Amino acid sequence: MTSQDRSDAEPIGATALAAAGVAAAHALAVVARASGEAALAAQAEVLRLRLTGAARINALRYPRALAAQDTTASLPEDRRDWEIGQAYARAAEPPLELARIAADIAELGAELATQADAGLRADAVAAAQLAAGAARGAVALVAINLTAGQEDGRVVEARRCAEIADHAASRALAAL
Repeated sequence: MTSQDRSDAEPIGATALAAAGVAAAHALAVVARASGEAALAAQAEVLRLRLTGAARINALRYPRALAAQDTTASLPEDRRDWEIGQAYARAAEPPLELARIAADIAELGAELATQADAGLRADAVAAAQLAAGAARGAVALVAINLTAGQEDGRVVEARRCAEIADHAASRALAAL
């Protein structure tokens, strides 16, 4: 892969996970509005916007991390390693934020699964399940971008977000 290829690289996994989370938040906003839950609809919209922003930041940082080997080639080895590590650490932040937001979306889905109109509760459950999947997928992206390993606090936090999202999705399903 050339330097040009790296700088044009698309964060495919994060883009897909963000799209899933955005779709889940949108579905919850529709369910909440149709159920007369304006505050929950607004919350879903805020989560959707936050997730869209995290995806945009990821689209900038991921190619920079990939290109770091080339852009730091002229630096002394210790400085070069540090710069590459920092680039990948910055690239791990948006997927971690994706995991956090997806957990919040799943929690909102669980809440709407009990409060929405009966005919829309299954849609809230589906959205919660989708958000939980996005949170689980984000764990892998956080871990792969970090050089510190699985015990790194950011990986641990991403896993915790995925667990919260899974628990919320299970609560949502139980509400049917």
